[in-house]
Amino acid sequence: MNPAQRVVTDATLTIQQKINGLAHVAEDQLDVLRVGPDVQELRDAGVICDLFEGAAPYRPRYVVPDYELFMRQGSEFLGLKAPADIWEATAALLILYRHVPSITSFPVYLGDLDALLEPFVGDEAEARKAIGLFLTQIDRTLNDSFCHADLGPAATKAGRIILELTREQQNAVPNLTLKYDPELTPPDFAELAAATALDTAKPSFANHRIFQSEFRAMGSDDYAIASCYNGLPKGGGSCTLVRLNLAKLAPRAADRDQLLSSVLPEAVDRQLEYIDERVRFLVSESGFFQSSFLVREGLIHPERFSAMFGLVGLAECVNAHSGGARFGHDDEADELGLRIIRDIDARVRSHVSPYLAFNGGRFLMHAQVGIDSDTGVSPGCRIPIGQEPELPEHIVRSAPFHRYFPSGIGDVFAFDPTTRRNPGHLRDIAAGALKSGLRYFSAYAADADVVRITGYLVKRSELARLNRGEATMQDTTALGRNAINNLGVLERRVRS
Repeated sequence: MNPAQRVVTDATLTIQQKINGLAHVAEDQLDVLRVGPDVQELRDAGVICDLFEGAAPYRPRYVVPDYELFMRQGSEFLGLKAPADIWEATAALLILYRHVPSITSFPVYLGDLDALLEPFVGDEAEARKAIGLFLTQIDRTLNDSFCHADLGPAATKAGRIILELTREQQNAVPNLTLKYDPELTPPDFAELAAATALDTAKPSFANHRIFQSEFRAMGSDDYAIASCYNGLPKGGGSCTLVRLNLAKLAPRAADRDQLLSSVLPEAVDRQLEYIDERVRFLVSESGFFQSSFLVREGLIHPERFSAMFGLVGLAECVNAHSGGARFGHDDEADELGLRIIRDIDARVRSHVSPYLAFNGGRFLMHAQVGIDSDTGVSPGCRIPIGQEPELPEHIVRSAPFHRYFPSGIGDVFAFDPTTRRNPGHLRDIAAGALKSGLRYFSAYAADADVVRITGYLVKRSELARLNRGEATMQDTTALGRNAINNLGVLERRVRS
């Protein structure tokens, strides 16, 4: 059966999912990228993976509009004036979302929702009704769990309403992040976020101080957390994300010395070459930046776009060359892991893309969360599921890796359902983890219907529907089911 027919006859796909699937089939018929034999060999081996972006990059993988500007000026292209009340504000955002592209065909960033809506919160009952309908429509129409919105760091009426409605509605979309700063985020607001996370696996806690300082140093006034947990410049985004599968690279080296001296540097260079080629076509040939109204109206700027150098499977690579020491448990194994990451980081920092201006043309490092077909490959730099140490040790061992990944890295923790009795306890754990150097902290109660898979969310009830052979609204439900089967994400150690 050919790929198009397979999509057309799949009874578990909605019509919209079939349309998107057929578009990917058509794109993959093109041959427009100049890919050398060395790069292609690593792609064929699964060492370099473009995460199904397609054979002809015609839109950036991640687009991060300046929604604040949109709320001030409206949009000439969309025929929208600047909103004047909560109903106009939520309607305007929903209209714009329909026209923000990404690799998923849905927007991966929905804005700092509390800050965007706070000026329009007058009567709180009316605002609650408007925001409730707004969140419901997002879940039902932007039905992809990589849609992501941010809150904080300050507490707002709109932020509290969003958190309260998130617990009430129990939706998987949108994903949420709280930009947490101990000096700016009130304890009661952070506790409400923690209580919401236990019930719905969101929001996660982002280390606002780290993200803000790093992106300002790169020349961006502000940053966003988009998609899974991706730090990106606001008003820009990322042209592409290509990952290096270290678990599959490890067997290509006879020993640790060969890995570090030749096999790893060669693979990193080939991946940089491939990222450059994907960026070249998007910037120079696709016409996206020349034709998009988002550029014309100043909602995105080509000079604020970067590209992401991803990696996955560090634990497996280390364990293959550590002489029996275990990643996440033994100092010598962790030091090898840090040596690998430092070597990759240095090589990525030394490479300057001729097609990008942001961060001096240097790509951003990203600890990729994995894909549903991965087996025996741990996300990014995470300790393998089923091998997690005690919580304090887990945090301390993971934290040193987080500093190398401005475009995203995170750790996920499942908690005993009794933690709901004291959400302040989880708030304190999250705050302590960020103070210890973690960039991004995610948590949920082990019995929650909404479950964090790797960086995205699915509902157990939707998984049950898919397992019965029925279609589900979110196309990420299928990804979640495969990740559960292949990666064992429901087997995370439960913390008490």
